[in-house]
Amino acid sequence: QEAAEPPPSCSGPSGFLSVISRPTVEDSGCVVPQGMADIEAGATAGNLYPAPGGRLYTVPNLTLRLGLPANWELMWLPPGFQYQSVDGGPGTPAATVRGFGPTTLGIKHVLGYTEHWQWTAEALTTLPSGDSTFGSHGFGGALNAIVSYGDGPLGLSLMVGETSETESTAAGGQRFQSLNPDLVMTWASTSRLQLFAEVYAQSHSGHQQGWGTNADGGLQYLVTPDLVVDAEEGVRIQGSLGGFSHYTGVGLGLLF
Repeated sequence: QEAAEPPPSCSGPSGFLSVISRPTVEDSGCVVPQGMADIEAGATAGNLYPAPGGRLYTVPNLTLRLGLPANWELMWLPPGFQYQSVDGGPGTPAATVRGFGPTTLGIKHVLGYTEHWQWTAEALTTLPSGDSTFGSHGFGGALNAIVSYGDGPLGLSLMVGETSETESTAAGGQRFQSLNPDLVMTWASTSRLQLFAEVYAQSHSGHQQGWGTNADGGLQYLVTPDLVVDAEEGVRIQGSLGGFSHYTGVGLGLLF
């Protein structure tokens, strides 16, 4: 059926647990309700891979989303700040780098749904923005298809995306394409507490780089119908996707 009203899994007293897109890498298959906005933010701290003693921190990881009529949504991801430090080894000085990532704009639409299934499409554009170390040298783009299944407390969601992006100017600014599968499983242990586990990958994690695969898991807690807080732990499985070996993150989402 054509989605004119919010799908059942995206509405109701606990609906914001499905609408919020963080802290998973996969985006939610739900859109923000018409006439409302969602702001999501968080912080992460972790270890760099493969640098021994390397640390990374990112804040505020902002996402701003606006609900439009007929189950459409606009989103804006402002530049985030990243700080990295590497301990000096034998003959190698300690080093720190810091800077801002790129700006991303997007649009999302729920194509249709049944009692248990939902189909969503999303398009993102990354602007040539950010600084030379962590920014995007040129324009980037992504097309994502999200298929979700829900039955009682159990939820499964698969996002498959195709991206074309550029590395930072400092890394050479080369363009590369990637196929990006992402699988998320959720379990609502109560009406307020949801646990999640995620595995995601990219066929190219950078120019002339092959597959990278990571996993993460954690919890989301519905403080009020319009406020969710979260905590997660992420780990590298193989490759160098994201540049970390593991990280810890916390954050929140607010619907208004």
